Amino acid sequence: MDSDSVIEPSAIWDAGEMGCGELIMILRARMRELAPGQVLRVIARDPGAPEDLPAWSRLTGHPLVRAQHPVYEFLRKPSSTETR
Repeated sequence: MDSDSVIEPSAIWDAGEMGCGELIMILRARMRELAPGQVLRVIARDPGAPEDLPAWSRLTGHPLVRAQHPVYEFLRKPSSTETR
């Protein structure tokens, strides 16, 4: 999706300067709270986020629909099961 597209997120989480190890664990829990098809906007200022968050998206199957550091938006995948 175009990084300039406007998506109305279902939830917003400001992770601030949180390191990616902790950020990924909390992100996983926050995604589980969403219904399939909902969007989570994450604000992550950690310098590793531009590499780590897209990698997490690929591993989990939750599409990254926006990545414009420090703002990232993830679409909750259709499956209600998540193994990662």
